[in-house]
Amino acid sequence: MLTWYRRNRALTATLFSLIDERAFYDRPIPLRHPFAFYEGHVPAFSFLTLNVRGLGEASVDPDLERLFERGIDPASMDEARRHDRPAWPARDAVATFAAQCDERIERALEYAAIEDSRVPRLVRAQAAYTLLEHEQMHQETLMYIVHQLPYERKQRIVGRHEDRALLPVPPRRVAAGTATLGADADALTFGWDNEFQRVEVDVAGFEIARYPVTNGEWKRYVAQGGPVPLFWHERNGEWWLRLLFEEIPLPQSWPVYVTHQQARTYARALGMRLPSEAEYHRAAFGTPSGEERAFPWGDERPDARHGNFGFERYDPEPVDAHPAGESAWGVADLAGNGWEWTSTPFAPFPGFAPMASYPQYSADFFDGRHYVLKGASPVTARGLVRRSFRNWFYDDYPYMYAKFRCVSA
Repeated sequence: MLTWYRRNRALTATLFSLIDERAFYDRPIPLRHPFAFYEGHVPAFSFLTLNVRGLGEASVDPDLERLFERGIDPASMDEARRHDRPAWPARDAVATFAAQCDERIERALEYAAIEDSRVPRLVRAQAAYTLLEHEQMHQETLMYIVHQLPYERKQRIVGRHEDRALLPVPPRRVAAGTATLGADADALTFGWDNEFQRVEVDVAGFEIARYPVTNGEWKRYVAQGGPVPLFWHERNGEWWLRLLFEEIPLPQSWPVYVTHQQARTYARALGMRLPSEAEYHRAAFGTPSGEERAFPWGDERPDARHGNFGFERYDPEPVDAHPAGESAWGVADLAGNGWEWTSTPFAPFPGFAPMASYPQYSADFFDGRHYVLKGASPVTARGLVRRSFRNWFYDDYPYMYAKFRCVSA
C-alpha cells in the first residue's frame, strides 16, 4: 500500500506539472473548483480518511483540511456560484500542507494498524483502500479539467494517432439470460458502497451494436441537424477534434464523446435506445453458455491488449483497435476508450449500506439525475476496470470521456 500510495502521488504530481504556473487558480470547468483546490484536496481527503477519522490522529491544519475536504458537483452555474471564494491559499502553502499530509499518511501506511476489525473505518483496511482509489479517480477527473484549459496554459504533448475506414458491421445478438450486477462483500478485496450487494437480473434477448457510435457516424447526424459535441471544432468547413494537448482533423473511426441526453436523442432518432446497466453487463460479461466472465475478454487481468485505459495514451483510438478485448458475443470496445452511457439512473442495489470510510460517496447522488456509466476511459486506472465498478454523471454534463452504443429488441 505504501508503494501504491507513492506511485499515485508521483503520477498526480506529473499530471499537475502539465499545468502552467499561471493557471493554478484557473477554473476551466466553471462547475468545478480551480486547480488550487484539487492540489490540496487529494492529500487532505487521504489524511482525513485514514489518519484523523480512521486512526484518531491529530490534525495537520484544521482550516485547510476543512477547505480541501470535499469537491462540488453542482447541477447549474447558479448553484456553482454559491461555492465561489474570493481567494485561495498561495501555492507554496498548499504544497507545504500536502507534504505534511503525505508524511503522516506514509508513516501510517508503513507502521500503523490500518486494519482493525473493531473499527468500522479500518475493517479490511477500508480507509486505506478508499484513499488509494480516490486519488486514482481524481487523476482522471483532473484530466477532464486540464482538457478544457487553453493550450497556451499547459504543456504540449504530441501523440501518435491512427484513423481508418470502418466497414459496416451488423449488430450482435445477445441471448436472454441472467446478468449479475454488483458483488458480494467477501468477493472483493475492496469496493465502493454502490458496488454492493450482488444482484441477479433477468435480461431479455436484445441486439447491440458491435462498436460504439463513432465520430464519423455522429458527423452525419450533425449534417442532419444534430448537436455538435463539446470536443469538436469547425474551421474552414472542416471538423477538428480538440484533444488534451493538440487539435487534429476529426478521426472518423474514434468513438464520439457526448452527453447522456445527446446519446439518448441519437438512439431514438434511429428507433433504438441506450442499453440498461443490466444489458451492458449481459453483453460485456455474459456468455452463450450461461457462465459469466470477470472481464469482457475472460478472467485475465486488464492490460494494453484488451483496451485503451490505464494512461497507455491520453486520447481515444479506433473502436476496433483491441480485438483481444471483445466479449463472448463479439461486442468490442466495452472496456476503455471512453466510459459507456447506460439508460439506468444511478441508484443503490438492494442491501446498500453507506461505507464507513466515506459514507456520503454514493448516497448524495441517488437523486434520479445521475446516470450509470460502465467500462473505462483512456485515463482510467487499470484497477478500476472491474466488473462491479460504477461511474455516474449528470445527463447533461459534457466534459467527461463518455461514449455510447445503441440497442434494440
